[in-house]
Amino acid sequence: MDVAETAWDGCGKCLVGVRRLSRMKAATTSPERQRQDVLTAAVSIGGHIIGWADDWEVSGATDPVTRPRLGPWLRDEMGSYDGLVAAAVDRLGRNVVDCLNTGYKMRDEGKLLLTHGHDGPWNLDDPADENRFTIEAWGAQMELRSIQRRNRDATVKARTAGRPKHQPSYGFRYVRKVMNGRVDSVELHPHAAFVIRNVAQRILADPMNVTPSSEAARWNRIGELAPADHTDVMYGKPARGRRWYPTSLKNILLSEAALGYLMHRGKPVIDQEGNPVRLCEGLWDRMTHDALKKVLAARGVPFKGKPRHSNHPYLLTGIAVCGNCHSGLYTQMSADVPPRYVCTARNKGWPSAARCRPAPLVRVHLLDEAVERWFLRTYGDGAIYETVYDPGNGVAERIAEVQATRERLRADREAGLYDASDDQAWFRERYAALGKELAALKAMPHISPGMVSKPTGETVRDKWRKAPDVQARKEILLDFGVRLTLFNTASSRRWVIGRIHGPEAAPPGA
Repeated sequence: MDVAETAWDGCGKCLVGVRRLSRMKAATTSPERQRQDVLTAAVSIGGHIIGWADDWEVSGATDPVTRPRLGPWLRDEMGSYDGLVAAAVDRLGRNVVDCLNTGYKMRDEGKLLLTHGHDGPWNLDDPADENRFTIEAWGAQMELRSIQRRNRDATVKARTAGRPKHQPSYGFRYVRKVMNGRVDSVELHPHAAFVIRNVAQRILADPMNVTPSSEAARWNRIGELAPADHTDVMYGKPARGRRWYPTSLKNILLSEAALGYLMHRGKPVIDQEGNPVRLCEGLWDRMTHDALKKVLAARGVPFKGKPRHSNHPYLLTGIAVCGNCHSGLYTQMSADVPPRYVCTARNKGWPSAARCRPAPLVRVHLLDEAVERWFLRTYGDGAIYETVYDPGNGVAERIAEVQATRERLRADREAGLYDASDDQAWFRERYAALGKELAALKAMPHISPGMVSKPTGETVRDKWRKAPDVQARKEILLDFGVRLTLFNTASSRRWVIGRIHGPEAAPPGA
């Protein structure tokens, strides 16, 4: 059958092979079987395959025009072809309308449409062929509806029993005693939990400089697997090289799934006592969750005077300024010379830089090396302390949990969920019990949560040398408040560091 795969030759029977599978598993043989059926159907009319539209992990409910591989062919973005050939009608789609639209498109454009098991190309101008094609598409749609109904029923049953049915949230993993069996328990994924906890810790410790955008850029630079790729690898699939995105990272940080709750439509599933169903220990506690919500909600309001930090791999952008006009230095690159720090304020016509001449111009590696020597000589032996969020002794966390539960119950009552007489009695009983528990908790002594500094056991020099890239070292300079001013020597037109300083009141390395 390999002879049926050749390049476009204008013979009138140059076909595109269509394959689709909703779920790819290591043990499946469907791709090979579909390939054999497609080649057999193509050879039966003397045709050959010029390309494959293989849509793996794509639901049959997806419109063929929007599918990743088949869609470009149907939108005429992949070049000339004479028709489509699939193993069956349900490989084209599991929706009657989508299948008919694809079939009529082939008919109206004078192209062939073949499926294995049908004698020759489909002729949708023939009522008998059109009816048979419609019946097979209808059968595929009925099968899809049956699958969807079974999945919904299984999801509701699992949710009622307090078991997860969807994929684990980032930072967690499922434990199964039997391979491919039901989920027996949920636990934290050691590496993913470390990654997302590190993000939360850094944002809480320095909300002015650390944001979801900077953290997403940091993990992309380091090469850390994005959440979607992490899930694929965890289930034995290859990573696709997807990237971290600020929005998805922010959603992970704000989701109550991070507290270890069973979720449904973005909200915790509530048990008969009115409490959220907990699957396992959370990535952090309720107090940390509320602190993250407060910090990230404030991201929509710009901080006055807050500089915008670049994620480009240059050490001193945003740190070095011009000695003439006090504007920030930029990085200039060209094909024939190494990168240089320059002041472009006068070229941009800024009034404050009208007399900025000659403008600073110094090679990046020379200035970076000078700043590194000064920084390690001044602060290198200092001990590193990390600022972390301390939730206290747990009483405040439980108070926050009870208050959140009462707010959920109150919101449900206002939405009319407890209007029935028996529901009203349960609501009053449960709400009163939560009120008593809340009063008892408030009467207990507790340690307030807050940020605390702890020694890490390493020096500034150790942290500098362990930094994975230039941007990580730049973050260290920003943490120490390092600023550099560049002046020129008028006689030789050479540029020298006129002033470089760090935190004024802190001892070296503090």
